[in-house]
Amino acid sequence: MALHFPSPEELKIELTRLADEISTEGARRNVEALRQLSREQTAKQALLELVERYEVLQGQLSEAEDMRHDSSDPELAALAAEDITRLNPLLEEVYAAIEERLVPRDPRDERDVILEIRAGAGGEEAALFAGELFRAYSRYGETHGWQVHVVASNASEQGGFKEVVAEISGSNVFGTLKFERGVHRVQRVPATEKQGRIHTSTITVAVLPQAEEVDIVVKPEDLRIDTYRASGAGGQHVNKTSSAVRITHLPTNTVVAVQDERSQHKNKAKAMSILRARLLEAQEQARHFAQASDRRLQIGTGDRSEKIRTYNFPQDRITDHRIKESWGNILQIMEGGWDPVFTTLQAADRELRSQKNQEPKN
Repeated sequence: MALHFPSPEELKIELTRLADEISTEGARRNVEALRQLSREQTAKQALLELVERYEVLQGQLSEAEDMRHDSSDPELAALAAEDITRLNPLLEEVYAAIEERLVPRDPRDERDVILEIRAGAGGEEAALFAGELFRAYSRYGETHGWQVHVVASNASEQGGFKEVVAEISGSNVFGTLKFERGVHRVQRVPATEKQGRIHTSTITVAVLPQAEEVDIVVKPEDLRIDTYRASGAGGQHVNKTSSAVRITHLPTNTVVAVQDERSQHKNKAKAMSILRARLLEAQEQARHFAQASDRRLQIGTGDRSEKIRTYNFPQDRITDHRIKESWGNILQIMEGGWDPVFTTLQAADRELRSQKNQEPKN
């Protein structure tokens, strides 16, 4: 179903209205209202430029198609065919940009995240892959200007992670990583396997948007806060200071422990951030299950028990089971080359949101 979007004339009328509203004394006195109007004006101006670009490309494509069909000159027809080949992908790119601006987005997409990766079935092999996947996400983040900071981890004997929890901040972090939530399955021959047999292991990935205090109200009386001495590297400080913090949310029995920082205050703040994110995720899970009819319009529900992807190393293939799509060159992806995967998932999500947006309202 084609997306209906406003004409340049309609957008210019909207921009004039916004400019008039911004210039009013009431708007100038209300900082928040002025900020909202300015954001809307900027968004409408960007949309106008895209729509005008789309119409120009449509006109050029129409002329090229007419020339190819009507020209008696083979050279002109060939040139027209080249123009069509060049213009079609440009038109699709601009259409996708317009669609992204018109289809309602998840308001949490720009939030930073708490990333949690845990080894599942497969023992040490699962822990090794958990470590590799975490590094693959981290490398992708580095190339996109994200900040990745480990706040808790439990290393395995061979250098993997039984569990790793990290804060990731940057542009559109949740909007990019939210499709990674669920069970990831890996099929390969472990380095310790003597007979060359393929093993199947699983890990779970949780991507929690950072929760703000207004999202989740946590009552002090619902918390039990314990402090203890951190373990692991850190010199004498580790042995002498009770800087590690464990917070238990009593109503849900949710437990968060952080010992990454030397400061007890900083560890407590990080533990509270993770706790709010986990409580918000539980709230969102309950809402998703209550709206079961909408689950067909989601690429994954965020349910940690949902198997979303298989990494088949012998066949050099990654398959996403939600959109029935596969990619080759696993090693490049595991070095942080996630763009083909993430771009495809975002396009599929955009298409689903577009369909939902165009459904008749009851």
